[in-house]
Amino acid sequence: MIRNVTQQLVSWQTQSRRKPLILRGARQVGKTWAVKDFGAGHFRGAVHVVDLEKHPEWHRIFDGDLTAKRMLSELEILLHTRIVPGNDLLFIDEIQSCPRAIIALRYFYEECPELHVIAAGSLLEFATRSISLHVGRVQFLNVAPLDFPEFLRATGKDTAADVVAAPPARQSDLVHQTLLDEVRRYMLVGGMPESVAAYAASGKIRDAAEVHVELATAYRQDFSKYTPHVNRECLTAVFGSVAKSVGRQIKYSHLAEGFTHPTIKRAFDLLCLAQVIHRVPSASPSGLPLGATASARNFKAIMVDIGLMQHLSGMPMDADSSQKDLLAIHQGAMAEQFVGQELAAAGHSELHYWAREAKSSSAEVDFLVVVNGQICPIEVKSGAAGRLRSLRLLMDTYPNCRTGYVLSCAPYAESPELGLVFLPLYYAGTLRA
Repeated sequence: MIRNVTQQLVSWQTQSRRKPLILRGARQVGKTWAVKDFGAGHFRGAVHVVDLEKHPEWHRIFDGDLTAKRMLSELEILLHTRIVPGNDLLFIDEIQSCPRAIIALRYFYEECPELHVIAAGSLLEFATRSISLHVGRVQFLNVAPLDFPEFLRATGKDTAADVVAAPPARQSDLVHQTLLDEVRRYMLVGGMPESVAAYAASGKIRDAAEVHVELATAYRQDFSKYTPHVNRECLTAVFGSVAKSVGRQIKYSHLAEGFTHPTIKRAFDLLCLAQVIHRVPSASPSGLPLGATASARNFKAIMVDIGLMQHLSGMPMDADSSQKDLLAIHQGAMAEQFVGQELAAAGHSELHYWAREAKSSSAEVDFLVVVNGQICPIEVKSGAAGRLRSLRLLMDTYPNCRTGYVLSCAPYAESPELGLVFLPLYYAGTLRA
């Protein structure tokens, strides 16, 4: 697979003021594979893998003084090889299992800056609660599931990926429909590397679906690592309920029965920290930053991956397969998840939406993002411009929002007089941060 993160790793490798890099992201999104693939292709020397979950006895390396010389000397003994700074890559995997190893990254930077060090882990926020991360001594990079263009390349459709990654333009009817058919497949397969690999090998959606079952089980088993922070049964309930609530405002009481509001909130927040789900709060498009007006009470959520969301929502993999309009699948929730996931992959680390605060008002716009310094409202909708009441209301109320985007199954089009751009769903990722 060709991952976008590889180019970011290459950029890090060549920085003059390079620091140890920590890769963050949910479990099973491909962090380990990406680093090993990058190391094999871009280093003259060896890639030294230190898996701290597989070898818990190696944690003792970080128990004593954290001088780089001593740690490297002991690592060389354990790995039975020399570690050559400037030539090799030291990869510390599952670093969240050893908080002292996270602290040690500072000393690699200060005492051996020529050494390339990458660490990766999930649940890092839990590990770092008990330690002090040294600001300015490490760098961070987030890894997400494969986005739509990556999925196309992984399934052998490089030309289609080039079209989707290029600036939006109106495509022929044949190309347009072909790309929409690929979006439908991506909605069912998702972007988790293992499910994409299974589908790419056999061409069968069912094989990807089997991986989703395995991934969901693995995530639930991981919940034991969250304790004693939160109730495991509540986590399991919230995990499944959020998948069924994509596109709707979240109410804690609806996510898990039999648990108190604080318990449910704690479960939801921890799943956000683990990047299993992403909180999408309402905000005002009156000015930047959007986070300054983000609501703590009104919010929606999307899942880490659309294939996992499809499985957890209980929807059969062939459900609504006859639907020509992708926005009709699962009452539009799949399309909103798809757009949100593409926006997140395009660099929008924080997503927001707009809901009119007037009493009894139902006006709502699906997403607010910042593109080229401008706040842009995004509506995932199949209707014509005349029926985009919420989007038109937002743009009339907030004239600083000069361009609105409508994501649908319709071909690319522009309406300059209305300040609207109509993008096919497959172009969602071109709205880069």
